[in-house]
Amino acid sequence: MSNAVTEGIRVTVRTTYLADQSEPRGHRYVFAYKVKITNEGEASARLRTRHWIIRDAEGRVEEVRGEGVVGNTPLLRPGQSFEYTSHCVLKTPRGSMEGSYRMQRDDGVEFDASIASFTLALPQTLN
Repeated sequence: MSNAVTEGIRVTVRTTYLADQSEPRGHRYVFAYKVKITNEGEASARLRTRHWIIRDAEGRVEEVRGEGVVGNTPLLRPGQSFEYTSHCVLKTPRGSMEGSYRMQRDDGVEFDASIASFTLALPQTLN
């Protein structure tokens, strides 16, 4: 699990290996990640964009940038949360992800809410 707070925006992530969608012989490992974004601050903020840095065990790095998350640009009022689940496909049984969400307050001020690094790994490789 990862957990980070930036300017009152808490981002937590939990991961799961999806064995039924993976094909290890074909070097395809699928991981789901569930993200919870909570506004613990005193002002509303809208998630505008996402930036992910994905690394596998062989040193390959992929960067993903885009508008919103799962088709949404949620507005989080103080005390509100937004949750979603997505997935990542790696060529190795272990890797990591980290990144940020570009947030915008009602007054127009923008900032990047950090997504702390988290591990993507088959359960038996976590030790």
